[in-house]
Amino acid sequence: LPRNCLEEMSVPLLARSPSTNRKYPPLPVDKLEEEMNRRMADDNKLFREEFNALPVCPIQASCDAASKEENKEKNRYVNILPYDHSRVHLTSLEGVPDSDYINASYINVRPQTLVIRSRSALFFIAGPKEETVNDFWRMIWEQNTATIVMVTNLKERKECKCAQYWPDQGCWTYGNIRVSVEDMMVLVDYTIRKFCIQQVGDVSGKKPQRLVTQFHFTSWPDFGVPFTPIGMLKFLKKVKTYNPQYAGPIVVHCSAGVGRTGTFIVIDAMLDMMGAERKVDVFGFVTRIRAQRCQMVQTDMQYVFIFQALLEHYLYGDTELEVTSLESHLNKLYAPLPGAGCGGLEAEFKKLTSIKIQNDKMRTGNLPANMKKNRVLQIIPCELCINVFFFFSCFLDFWKLYCSGTIDGVMVCGDMSIELKREEESESYTVRDLLVTNNRENKSRAVRQFHFHGWPEVGIPSDGKGMINIIAAVQKQQQQSGNHPITVHCSAGAGRTGTFCALSTVLERVKAEGILDVFQTVKSLRLQRPHMVQTLEQYEFCYKVVQEYIDAFSDYANFK
Repeated sequence: LPRNCLEEMSVPLLARSPSTNRKYPPLPVDKLEEEMNRRMADDNKLFREEFNALPVCPIQASCDAASKEENKEKNRYVNILPYDHSRVHLTSLEGVPDSDYINASYINVRPQTLVIRSRSALFFIAGPKEETVNDFWRMIWEQNTATIVMVTNLKERKECKCAQYWPDQGCWTYGNIRVSVEDMMVLVDYTIRKFCIQQVGDVSGKKPQRLVTQFHFTSWPDFGVPFTPIGMLKFLKKVKTYNPQYAGPIVVHCSAGVGRTGTFIVIDAMLDMMGAERKVDVFGFVTRIRAQRCQMVQTDMQYVFIFQALLEHYLYGDTELEVTSLESHLNKLYAPLPGAGCGGLEAEFKKLTSIKIQNDKMRTGNLPANMKKNRVLQIIPCELCINVFFFFSCFLDFWKLYCSGTIDGVMVCGDMSIELKREEESESYTVRDLLVTNNRENKSRAVRQFHFHGWPEVGIPSDGKGMINIIAAVQKQQQQSGNHPITVHCSAGAGRTGTFCALSTVLERVKAEGILDVFQTVKSLRLQRPHMVQTLEQYEFCYKVVQEYIDAFSDYANFK
């Protein structure tokens, strides 16, 4: 165990009590979907009851160090304090009283019956304040931490949630720790930053350097929980593959260091339990870690989200692929499945078509006033989305969206003034520059339209070259225009539109990470808009285009 951390047996834990005597015992994974449906009925009534039954603090614990007058300014929230028995101790600075205190807790995350984990210790910490950034880096150095997990944005709803404890570029010194930014990779759901840290003023003169990797999850909304757990599961997988064996504890933080951080680690621990024991014990595990830091998993929404993530993993598993393994994976998909009556590709697509979206997710699109704005009544957008195809009665709504200045790249039509400024044709698509004017407000915007004409009336394109080219052109335009959202449409806004969106997302990840996940990309699109990538033929086309794109590179190192 890391220095100054408690031995596992020194804290009594309710999770050790026999499961048969508990109201919420461990749940076999094959009962997970059935139980979730039961507990989510009546607006999550049973889930709320279960969450409210969690003990706030399962043991009698003191917070004397955190409550000292000298340490109060080091706490971001007055009601989120580390227990004395599990708090992280810093090395005291000479002549500085209480300099051993930081609002961080050691958490032993290993489930009792699970013995296969190579890592069992984490530090949960409140998001650093400006006054505690130096202490934060002192802790990272002293504990030999190589991985930081950040599950908050710096500001949310105009409120500071965490001080930026790293430089944007170059290097900066925090106390006696110099931090330099070595690399940064911005992805859809998270950002990876690599820092080189070094003690300054080292009397030995050797000044050893260490590499610290920060995984910053950026897709958690300001309120509630993510729309889908897919991004969090991918993020968690990435974190687990990076942390070196020799390193000290992983440091996990959000703002308070209890809600999102607790959610993150419960998912992690329960996935391990699921794999080893074919069961999950969410209630018992949350109870257990609440004995080490207060209020872990802060809301009933976070509690439900944990179960959603576990069910997602149980039903669909890990579908990510390295680019070098795509060809062999396709060979498996084309082979018939014993006893299934179809091939692997068709079986994979059938999983997508079986996904159901709750009607309340499409409440606005189902309103009588909006039904006439949907060309195909089965294809209704989810909440907070506008139907990307426009029909005559909603021309005005459609063009108002673009004149708001938030989206670039749109088709021509409507009762607003639209002027063609330039037109240029290529082999598979046409580029048009338009000037769109809102005559009522006397405001104009330049819009660039990419019109793909390489899709035949029946079926799919014969090859993926044209689609690859237009995706590259659109992404280049997006980068040059400030990375605003892009509107994509076909006739119903589902089949060809979904195929374009899926391929654009998949190819971007192939370039950035050398990883692809066609299944989860399409699944994520369908959760936001029904019937995206409408046919098996279109789904297969996605795989073929990605393979064609990869084959264009003879050196796979381009994807690393």
